[in-house]
Amino acid sequence: MNLKNKEVTVGLLWHSLASGNLGVGALTESNISIIKAIADKNNIKVNFLILGSGAFGIESLENELNSAGHSIECHVARVFNKSFLKLVRQCDFIVDIGEGDSFADIYGFKRFFYLWLSKNIAHLLSVPVILAPQTIGPFSNIFARLMAKQVMRKARKVFARDFLSKDYLEKIGIRSNALESIDVAFRLPFTKKQFEDSKAIKFGLNISGLLFNGGYTQNNQFNLSINYRDTVIKLLEKLLELPNVEIHLISHVVDSQLTVEDDWSVAKELASKNPRLILAPVFNRPSEVKGYIAGMDFFVGGRMHACVAAFSSGVPVVPMAYSRKFNGLFGSLGYHRIADCKKDSEDEAIKKILEGLENREVLKDEIDKALQQVNHLLKKYEDVVQETLISTAK
Repeated sequence: MNLKNKEVTVGLLWHSLASGNLGVGALTESNISIIKAIADKNNIKVNFLILGSGAFGIESLENELNSAGHSIECHVARVFNKSFLKLVRQCDFIVDIGEGDSFADIYGFKRFFYLWLSKNIAHLLSVPVILAPQTIGPFSNIFARLMAKQVMRKARKVFARDFLSKDYLEKIGIRSNALESIDVAFRLPFTKKQFEDSKAIKFGLNISGLLFNGGYTQNNQFNLSINYRDTVIKLLEKLLELPNVEIHLISHVVDSQLTVEDDWSVAKELASKNPRLILAPVFNRPSEVKGYIAGMDFFVGGRMHACVAAFSSGVPVVPMAYSRKFNGLFGSLGYHRIADCKKDSEDEAIKKILEGLENREVLKDEIDKALQQVNHLLKKYEDVVQETLISTAK
């Protein structure tokens, strides 16, 4: 099939390049990278239409796309406004990632309703919808569960990013159009940062501001089995006792408007109290923070996509998990080096981290083996994207 000079407008629903959460940006840049690679291979021009929480883009990314013959626009997804219908009508198909990589009601019914409604609007306008790899469920509210089943049955494909989500889809009866893949952030491009040659072990630590502050309620919202703040401080004390460890505090969410979520303010405060703590800069692009993380010898993170950045760049990592998305994602790859903040005691979590640091070469070997599965799992998603891209090109 000759596709030269063909064009496709791809709606990236619930994606964002303007979020202070670099995890959201990582998913957006990764999906753009995946779609662009497929389009370039098939000589198709792509007009990317981002529909999410922010109308701002990244100039350097826009320039990269323009130089390759593609285009990008960013819009706020105002689902109750006629402008949203107009934007959806422009799309040949939509890729929806739920701006935070989940379709569930654990973050409240209002958020769920917006995600549900936007998908249904696309269905009503006969625009094909692909749910990109994400955590599906749980839906604890019976009405949310019924609504989710209704809208997912209409999707061209629903991709679970881990075996737990795939099992959940089976359980609620979504089978014929469901597949298991893996997080698209494994495809996030990066350039590894080269640090000055040093014999010290570079220990990257991402402290989740949200967990450090006790969640949005500031009262252990996520029902952790540990006091996250105390555990982090105790971990730092133990690390500072080690003679050959260089500690880098790396933020993955920078949000001056919502300080309860902000990793940077926590890292900055802790770094101000000890000159041995290195405060990593604020990064403009997810690919930049991934490049910095890639330069570490070992990594611990409270933000899942900070851990994915480490894992996918081959850095030994111990995630500090606070939800099933951690266990599901890394468990799908046969990687179980997790400090489970919902089950472990403070001492158990710290012990797992310090043992991981000591055995980091073993962890690296486990990660290298696990990464072989990533290409296989992502190919399922990329094949569907390619098929849809080719079939809608005009």
